[in-house]
Amino acid sequence: MASKPGLLRIVQSVIASAFGVQSHKNYQQDFTQSSVVPYVVVGVVFVVLLVVSLVLLVRWILPA
Repeated sequence: MASKPGLLRIVQSVIASAFGVQSHKNYQQDFTQSSVVPYVVVGVVFVVLLVVSLVLLVRWILPA
């Protein structure tokens, strides 16, 4: 079993996957980890932050 990845490694992996630039080697390493839960949690937080930042950007550009 591979060693557990740190938070920085998980965040990098989620961001790379979100933008479609994840290397095949890193992709395979992610799927050999013992638990998918950290990747799911970081992924959900990433998506929420992305949506909130886009909403705030649009409201800033197009004031009501």
